[in-house]
Amino acid sequence: MSDQRLSNKKCVPCEGGVDPLTQDAAQELQAALHDDWQLSADGKWLSRRFDFERFTQTMGFANAVAWVAESEGHHPDMELAYRFCVVKWTTHAINGLSENDFICAAKVDRLVA
Repeated sequence: MSDQRLSNKKCVPCEGGVDPLTQDAAQELQAALHDDWQLSADGKWLSRRFDFERFTQTMGFANAVAWVAESEGHHPDMELAYRFCVVKWTTHAINGLSENDFICAAKVDRLVA
């Protein structure tokens, strides 16, 4: 699956009751994303660090990620500092990864492409 196919999808609300993605399924979806996305060792998180030259770029990016998250109804954890932002996706309702995490990661990839 390509980044474009993922980034054209919409998140489906997840309130639990479904299993998180298997490690194999997560790795297959990860292959469609930028190479800098990393799966956590336990397979519950997808994260990427974005580096910037100026604080205003970091904050602009963080606000753009927030807009993506609000429009998809799926929200990441983010770590912000002067020149970087780490974006971490997981689906809290299932304590692991869902396709929503990869859809949002693909949309974030498009912000910096």
